[in-house]
Amino acid sequence: MTTNTEKKIPTWLTLTDEGVTITLRYPTELNHVKTDKLVMRAPTIRDVRAANAVSGGDAEKRELQLFSSLTEIPTADLEGLKVVDYTRVQEGYFRLVDEGEL
Repeated sequence: MTTNTEKKIPTWLTLTDEGVTITLRYPTELNHVKTDKLVMRAPTIRDVRAANAVSGGDAEKRELQLFSSLTEIPTADLEGLKVVDYTRVQEGYFRLVDEGEL
């Protein structure tokens, strides 16, 4: 039974011990391949520090760099996602770093 304090996992998100698989609403070209799925591994401290180092204090650049590292997808491809799909990527990331989700 789900309580009000628990977040229900959306049908487009699959959690694993290693990361998440996100089903995109709009298939798009990522790494020169048209796809409707994106896989994101769980972040390490090294990933976060590297993103911080290259962002120059820009929060959006930091997030894009971090997501690029975790998905192995170039930032330019991530920037081409529809807003609804980028929001799914953000939610997938936050599920990975929320201790209570796995």
